Amino acid sequence: MNKVLICFIGLIFIIGCSPSKKELYEKTDAFVESLATTYESYGVFGGLNYAVTTSDGLYQISPIGRLINVKILKAVSRDEYEELREDLEDHYDGDARVNDVYISNAGTVMIDCRN
Repeated sequence: MNKVLICFIGLIFIIGCSPSKKELYEKTDAFVESLATTYESYGVFGGLNYAVTTSDGLYQISPIGRLINVKILKAVSRDEYEELREDLEDHYDGDARVNDVYISNAGTVMIDCRN
């Protein structure tokens, strides 16, 4: 029994994040990469044309200029946004293309890719 539990915990550790977060990271990574290689900026209203939502409908990702806005599409507490900010900050730790990950005045998480 203990060996099964240890293997299960090890598998969870190896898999890492939930499928929803994995998709979120893939989508935010694509925007970060495009700002490094393709686009100088998405413009002030860029998010209207380029916004994407994860397949589970939990997150909406919208580029605005050289910022990437991540919004949770359900009613959540400030603590859940803080957890999301920490997760994204850890994900982009050491990535020179990302200057900061913070909670905006509007309450959503911003990934700062400004030069």
